[in-house]
Amino acid sequence: MEFDGANLLQLDNFVTLTFGIIVLFVGIKITDRIGFLQRYNIPEPVTGGMAASMIALLVYATFGLEIEFSLYARDIFLIYFFTTIGINARFSQLMAGGKPLVILLLLTLTFLTIQDTVGYLAASALGQPSGVGILVGSASLAGGHGTAIAWAPTIAEQQGVSNALEIGVAAATIGLVIASVIGGPIAKFLLARHNLQADSDSDLLVGIERDKQDATSITHINLMGAILIIHVAMIFGYALNEIVAQLGLKLPLFVSCMMVAILMTNTIPVAFKKVQWPTGSKALALISDFSLGLFIAMSLMGMKLWEVADLAGPLFGLLAVQVLVAVLFILFVVFPIMGRNYFAAVLSAGFAGFCLGATPTAIANMSAVTKTHGPSPTAFIIVPLVGAFFVDVANALLIQFFLSL
Repeated sequence: MEFDGANLLQLDNFVTLTFGIIVLFVGIKITDRIGFLQRYNIPEPVTGGMAASMIALLVYATFGLEIEFSLYARDIFLIYFFTTIGINARFSQLMAGGKPLVILLLLTLTFLTIQDTVGYLAASALGQPSGVGILVGSASLAGGHGTAIAWAPTIAEQQGVSNALEIGVAAATIGLVIASVIGGPIAKFLLARHNLQADSDSDLLVGIERDKQDATSITHINLMGAILIIHVAMIFGYALNEIVAQLGLKLPLFVSCMMVAILMTNTIPVAFKKVQWPTGSKALALISDFSLGLFIAMSLMGMKLWEVADLAGPLFGLLAVQVLVAVLFILFVVFPIMGRNYFAAVLSAGFAGFCLGATPTAIANMSAVTKTHGPSPTAFIIVPLVGAFFVDVANALLIQFFLSL
């Protein structure tokens, strides 16, 4: 922890992680005490993270002090989380998700095109350069902070948008918040409207159901065993990521780790039947829930809301249009086409997460729904594959196309 000048407080990795745990506890307590948040499936780390970011805004407005967190640990938890998803993914579930995976991919590609078209036209209507519309389209919303940061210099150079980076980061930040709070209510509306219930008797892939959270079957032995397998998968995932990068294909590190984990979980237990593998275990569910919760909480508590406020006006107008289009697309296209069942409702919450925020937000939304209403394993398999891999590839092509218009 150190002061850099009079107005900046920098917190190191250890202190940031400690604050992240506190923020997660705060979110759990607030959600437990406010029935509205439970009824509408608002993820607990979102509640805590937003409370923390509001406090940071109050500190900045009152004392002019900017709090800056070191987010290295947050990124490690992201890799942890997706590795646990891979360890839980059996080939039988992947095969069952084959058709829904293809359908969701086509729906995602359709929506990305709509998202950029809406941004392009809305920016023109508001008298803004078309590049602003792309930034407040798939570049920042479906793409997230990484894609927005990557494309901002190109848009700034080609279209003279001097504050392209600030616009992209602000849009991605606001999109993350909106995605975190609308997925659960969308699922609640669909579940109530169509009287849907979970029809699977399998365990949750992320977390433990609320009525089973007093389970005592987690020991230090199976917890350490699960952590060891996660670390091995991450080591080989990093190696795979390096090999793929040398071949000219850039993948997020967490995607490589998830792919290795999927391969491990479908080969090692088959070849070595006496090996105690953590797939479906409460220990792995605990690690998964903890990792995702800390990633979301630390992401939101690190938001600098005062920077977002400086970019009001057209930005909020563009985002309002994008959110409206997204909600309508989910309710009238995604849910019906995916089957109008419980799986489709959970998937709708996830779709809201990654089309406006990021793939971890999608998982957090679906986790909040399934903890209350029951498991939907296929949704947790296909959403990361589409949201974390296919979206990045399709996004690059679409952004380039719209910038050439």
